[in-house]
Amino acid sequence: MRLSRPLRPTDENLHPALVLMLLVLLVVGGMCVGFFVAMMLVGAVYGLDALMRVTTIIAAPQNSPEGWGILMLMQGVPLLFGFGGGALLVPVVRGLKPGPYFQPRQPVPAFWLVAAMVLIIVSIPAMSVLIAWNANLHLPPALYGWEKAARLYEDQAQVLTTFLTKFNTFSRFLVALLVVAVIPAIAEELTFRGVVLRQFARWTGSVHWGVWLSAAVFSAIHVQFFGFFPRLLLGVVLGYLFAWSGNIRVSMAAHFAQNGFQLLLLYLQQRGTIAFDADGNEALPWTWASVSLLITAGLLYWLYQQRFQPEVAPLEAHTLTSHGVEVRRADAEAAPPVAGHTLTSHGIETPTPDQPRA
Repeated sequence: MRLSRPLRPTDENLHPALVLMLLVLLVVGGMCVGFFVAMMLVGAVYGLDALMRVTTIIAAPQNSPEGWGILMLMQGVPLLFGFGGGALLVPVVRGLKPGPYFQPRQPVPAFWLVAAMVLIIVSIPAMSVLIAWNANLHLPPALYGWEKAARLYEDQAQVLTTFLTKFNTFSRFLVALLVVAVIPAIAEELTFRGVVLRQFARWTGSVHWGVWLSAAVFSAIHVQFFGFFPRLLLGVVLGYLFAWSGNIRVSMAAHFAQNGFQLLLLYLQQRGTIAFDADGNEALPWTWASVSLLITAGLLYWLYQQRFQPEVAPLEAHTLTSHGVEVRRADAEAAPPVAGHTLTSHGIETPTPDQPRA
């Protein structure tokens, strides 16, 4: 992977499991700081009385005029400080620069950002089929009690989501766009694609395992079993967009398009501009889904063809081993013909004996 500076042997010499543990600690610490900052903002914006009643307000936000704004603060700020700040601190704590760590390809061509956003939007009809299937999924009779509890939990969460996405003013829509689309796109992509994917790829020696495992963690952490598989697939698409483009901004743009377009549809529906149920789990017509699937597959293939091809420095190669990333000079003793794993912008490649290392 070509970075803006030479990769030192110590850059990735910490075991991936330890990096992930460090990430968890930093995210939890960031969440604690974020909750404190959010509480201070509640007091500053809504007054001391609202701050003293914040627990009651959060439990039933629809019963307080300040409920919507306070809930948005309590969701957005901890997410930004926790997942966003925590992920950014992972390279900083290890003495690395966040820019090259998350964006080895600088700058990224503009078409990547546009294509990533278009890809997510045109995939929605095809994705609706998977959403409908997952929402109506039934578990074996032996797990009926768990299924009932999971549906009850998700129904309660949906009530809160419905409350947060009621836009009686345009300013509310803009606030929701910031909290529900912009902040998650930044914070979650830094965490799940920028750190988790990278470390799983190092750990397993495969970018594909890195993409799928990070997508599974991404979906599971949302604690929504009856939406697990659509979010898993979304995580996979975001993972490959990051791996192929070599820049975290691309997956951020796609993530923003996913959440932002959903909010826009809800806003237009509530204004009576469209009759489409943007919050439903019904599958769109098969003709729409089929066309959507074909266009989505075509765009993915085209983006794969445009993937980042790193230029290789002539004097050294960066080989990922169990001890981390080692630098091997071109004039060093030739390595045995056993395949090694070379970290590139689109993952970890295994060169064949007759193929030079990247």
